[in-house]
Amino acid sequence: MSNIHLYTDSNSQLTSVSNIFIDEFMPEANGEFVKVYLYLLRCIGSNAQNCTISAIADLFMHTDKDVLRALKYWEKQGVLTLDYDTDNTVCGIHFADLNSNNTGKEVSVKQVKAVPQTKAPSTDVKVVSKQEEPKPARKEYSLDDIKNFRKNPEISELFFIIEAYLKHPLSSTDTNTVLYWYDELSFTADLIDYLVEYCISKGHSSFRYMDKVALGWAENNITTVEQAKENAALHSQIYYSVMKALGISGRNLVDSEMEYIRKWTKDYAFDNSIILDACKRTITATHQPSFEYTDSILTNWKKNNVHTMEDIKRLDDAFSKTKKIKVNTTDSGTQVKRNKFNNFSQRNQDYDQLEKLLLNSTVQ
Repeated sequence: MSNIHLYTDSNSQLTSVSNIFIDEFMPEANGEFVKVYLYLLRCIGSNAQNCTISAIADLFMHTDKDVLRALKYWEKQGVLTLDYDTDNTVCGIHFADLNSNNTGKEVSVKQVKAVPQTKAPSTDVKVVSKQEEPKPARKEYSLDDIKNFRKNPEISELFFIIEAYLKHPLSSTDTNTVLYWYDELSFTADLIDYLVEYCISKGHSSFRYMDKVALGWAENNITTVEQAKENAALHSQIYYSVMKALGISGRNLVDSEMEYIRKWTKDYAFDNSIILDACKRTITATHQPSFEYTDSILTNWKKNNVHTMEDIKRLDDAFSKTKKIKVNTTDSGTQVKRNKFNNFSQRNQDYDQLEKLLLNSTVQ
């Protein structure tokens, strides 16, 4: 595997970590993903010449696929972009300058490069081919706009409540985010109050995390606190159930894993019982948690119009029947009933000729 060329928008030659990365990106990320990112910063700071996927994997006792999964995660977050060669192998990593005006908390809406959906022979990892749609720029509220909003007693009280939750004043960026929820997403003050309370109760005080939740609610047409509570209860139940079924503990699900669950519950509209059955089959087959394997099961069930557990039983019975017919069929296509006398390879004999030989033989 060829070396990876690292390059950055930052002029710093030291191994430095942006405060924005520490404050906004690191708290929500998988610890192993953070290790990979920090090591890449170390490499670029020292102009390392031997930076390969395999070398990084060996250093942290990971697989190449683990390292690529980390790189994909950070690319999705917008803190870096990946370059690919003609064999669809990662050959370059471009680090964004998180301290620039175009990054920071807004970095997650940055459009990243898409690549052809092919399989890299050295990594056996699928890559996404769908081009991301550019997202419209958010309105930047001026100081006068903010002052006018604060004249509304409801908004003024909302800011006071949020600052009480966070135990510190809101920054201008945070204030813009709250106004975006209120003004552009049309969230009520009560819904925003619950949004902040809900996220903090889950251990997430980052506005970037809250904004993701808000966008998810808007996408699902959630407009009231009651709807938000129902949605939170549903997702909390299925997330923890999937983690338990796959034997995942000691960490939270990463964005890519949560996206799989969203796909199964929203796009496929599967009941929890069907999703958990697929998780159990995954563990039986692979003996380790694999969202990709579970997704392949559920995608197959979706194609076969599975809606209930009875539909799954129907598919299982049909598969067993097909397998049994295949095993009990001879090369000529004739079905053979198996028993203790013929449950072995039969010899082809000319029994008429054998009888003649016996009759003509002379007993010694």
